[in-house]
Amino acid sequence: MTRQQVGGPHDPEDTPAGPPRGPGHRDGSEPREPREHEEHEEHEEHEEHEEHEERDRRVLFGADFPFYAAVGPGTDGPADRACLAGYEVLDGRLRWVELRSGDWTDPRGPHVTVRTQRAADPAEPDRVLPLPELEDVVEDERDRVYDQVGIDEGDGPGLTRALRGWISLDGEPCPVEIHEDRRPVGPDGTAPAAGGAPVWAGRLQLDGVAVTVTARGLPPDGVELLRVLDVEPFVRGRTAQARKMTERQWRRAVPVEERELPPATGLDAHRAVVDHGIQEAIAVEAQLCSRRAGRIPRRLRGEAGAECWESAVRQQMRLASESRQEAVEAVSALVNQLTRLAQRTDWLVGTAEGEAAVAESVRYTVFASEVPSLSAQLAWARLWAGGAPGGPDGAEEAWLAAWEDWRGLRRG
Repeated sequence: MTRQQVGGPHDPEDTPAGPPRGPGHRDGSEPREPREHEEHEEHEEHEEHEEHEERDRRVLFGADFPFYAAVGPGTDGPADRACLAGYEVLDGRLRWVELRSGDWTDPRGPHVTVRTQRAADPAEPDRVLPLPELEDVVEDERDRVYDQVGIDEGDGPGLTRALRGWISLDGEPCPVEIHEDRRPVGPDGTAPAAGGAPVWAGRLQLDGVAVTVTARGLPPDGVELLRVLDVEPFVRGRTAQARKMTERQWRRAVPVEERELPPATGLDAHRAVVDHGIQEAIAVEAQLCSRRAGRIPRRLRGEAGAECWESAVRQQMRLASESRQEAVEAVSALVNQLTRLAQRTDWLVGTAEGEAAVAESVRYTVFASEVPSLSAQLAWARLWAGGAPGGPDGAEEAWLAAWEDWRGLRRG
């Protein structure tokens, strides 16, 4: 399967926790290459953009279904206001195309994103392909603003309402069901988030395709959709957007390893990174259990998580006299044990036992103390070294049993 897509679900079962990678993160700790190499880097970047453009053209020119984009006031203008936002190729067939028009850098808009998706699988014409819920489409737009513009509009729904409106499609008005979400206040509870406009999403069902529209700063009857005959402005717009984002990232990109961070006290940094990991895992797990796409709360993403992790690694290096690589491995093992324990049990979060398990795991990680849960710590080390979750070696079962034995001893 081949994908070209902005964003995507996060599955805590398949993805171990690791050092968060913000815009400034680079593997290792080597300084950036000297300026005499920057011209060569720019040439390589130019060639890479050309390769991406050529691949995008081939995919879109080979589409066997029509796709649409918004045109008209507020959605036209400079070339970088029309861009290819993403697409997905599954088993050699284009499944959906997403085109964006308007000022995508302003949370007030106006801008419109249009995803055209096959309504059925060509290999199995009777099988209808799943479509995202409109509530998730709205959250995808808030994710985009956070990832691309750096503005957090808060998690979860705001004031929502279901509407019925009209959208012009190839000059003909079409009825559409709409889900609108507006923020009465910002994440801090004091003011509207950066003046952001309400976000609404609606869907049209046409012959063979579903068209999902997401917009800010324009009412539904102000959106005009036309079938796209020339993909070139959107392909070039994608490159322009990629260059802008790269420039924004480099302007603020100080590698987390080189930043000045507030001094950590005692084992507070370890406890903070564990708490961050558990909150993230529980939030995603809850969404997966509700059959919604896993979505990490925005407050837990990006730079805050990267700095939390870095602070713990520095404390581990200092208190345990370890190298950076050793400290990263130790913190990774600590966070992954407790996040998995939170997923596999119902007692780690919000109980005295859970607080004791976290405290003992942190002490064992930093000082190699002979804590009461030593058997569970050693069992986790064996599992972390290669035992598959639920695998035939029984490593996970032995680890969970060791924690249950520890609980029994505490109660006895």
